[in-house]
Amino acid sequence: MRYEDSLPEALYSADSVRAMDRYLIEEQGIDGFDLMQAAARAAFRQLRKRWPSPGSVLVLCGAGNNGGDGYLIAANAHRLGIFVECVAVAPSAKLTGDALKAFEVAQTEGVPITEISDLPEGLLQEKLAASDVIVDAMLGTGVTGAPRAPFSEVIRAVNQAKPPVLAVDLPSGLDATTGAASGDVVQAELIVTYIGAKTGLYTGVGPAVCGEVVFEPLATPEQISGCPEQPVAQLVRWQDCKGGFRQRPLNAHKGQFGHVLIVAGESGFGGAGIMAAEAASRAGAGLVSLATRPEHVTAALVRCPNVMVRGVVHGSELTALIEQADVIVCGPGIGKSAWGQQMLQQVLDSAKPRVLDADALNLMATRAAIPFGQHVLTPHPGEAARMLGCSVAEIEADRLAAAQKIQRIWGGVVLLKGAGTVIAANSGLPVVIAGGNPGMATGGMGDVLSGILGAFIGQLDNVRGATRAAASAHLAAADRAANRVGYMALLPTDVIKDLAFVLKEIDVIGVRNDREEE
Repeated sequence: MRYEDSLPEALYSADSVRAMDRYLIEEQGIDGFDLMQAAARAAFRQLRKRWPSPGSVLVLCGAGNNGGDGYLIAANAHRLGIFVECVAVAPSAKLTGDALKAFEVAQTEGVPITEISDLPEGLLQEKLAASDVIVDAMLGTGVTGAPRAPFSEVIRAVNQAKPPVLAVDLPSGLDATTGAASGDVVQAELIVTYIGAKTGLYTGVGPAVCGEVVFEPLATPEQISGCPEQPVAQLVRWQDCKGGFRQRPLNAHKGQFGHVLIVAGESGFGGAGIMAAEAASRAGAGLVSLATRPEHVTAALVRCPNVMVRGVVHGSELTALIEQADVIVCGPGIGKSAWGQQMLQQVLDSAKPRVLDADALNLMATRAAIPFGQHVLTPHPGEAARMLGCSVAEIEADRLAAAQKIQRIWGGVVLLKGAGTVIAANSGLPVVIAGGNPGMATGGMGDVLSGILGAFIGQLDNVRGATRAAASAHLAAADRAANRVGYMALLPTDVIKDLAFVLKEIDVIGVRNDREEE
């Protein structure tokens, strides 16, 4: 999924965006049809920007305002001499209001419009295959649940066709609020979304079906500023987090940047702790210690000679190490045996800020509660499901709600991993982190994130801000690494390597900020 630098931070629910649309019409006096025309012009402008000279465009239109946008997009294309035709997936006889006006404009302009019920079997597939660009203007924000026929059949046909797809406002079949898809959903290369950025475009199924999202506000900030609708989440990118770090002074010393203790690595899982320790070192921690099974000590020292490695057999051996640390990361590869349980208990008994990941979360799921404090929980959907006693499908059906529920039960800051990382804390809006790629679907990526988290908590003023920055840096490094090696070959150690180049940007910001202060 690609993001424009100009995307707004505020993310809204479908209901809020529709209310904002009504506010512009009813309170600001903007004619609804004028707004629809502006939306169509914006979408057509983006279509031409992406595909400058399309030989033919096929527009699939629904019955609501989304369909009206489609008819007007077709009219714009026809005026410029582009061969364009519309397929009315919803019967045109059902059109009312502005959508009906748009249909009439397209008719007047001479755009060929065919009712889907009039298409012989197989002809829709032929039209889709013959098009240079397909415009999905079928289902908008007002539709929830699995698409029904004929929409479901058309969506499947679109996804089987070769041409690229521009989706109007959002891909048909995607829930604009949650990012869930309970049925068929269009896979679009470009999405032009309006009025307010929809949360569902950036989490859940959204990143998988949205190639690039372009935001067109259609109104000035002054026109929308009085609308009482509030965002449900905030979109955060690495560029939004870099300014939280300060340039290191020339007389800096290791004690200023945190001592991170990694507690990880049951027998057979030593790599998890080693990768977390290496990531913490690469993320700028002043000191990194690793407490692991004794048999992993040699491997850890060979890989990370800068890390202080201690082989531990019993939980009581952690006491002195915990006292020396500023931040503790516990969970990668600790397993569910007595050893892992002892390690976790010692960490939970400490008042130090802590990152709890992987098997630490699985062990916690069997507990009634944990001591509240400065901790970050980093479940993937499977771990989140175990913590809440539900299915993974229920987690993915509303990722924001799931993260917030875990936070209410377990406290601290919750980072729900997966496509469209979600962060929830006890104050402020939930955060959706932009970035990431399918190459990250491999073991060890979470261990790297945990190490970065520990390092950032040791360097920044607050745990919530450190969590946002760590998740953003992790995804930015993963995207940079994927550009270098591709998705299939991407390894967690590649992300650690590219993290250095991502964090180098902070040094540039620090120099610039210092000069500005002069």
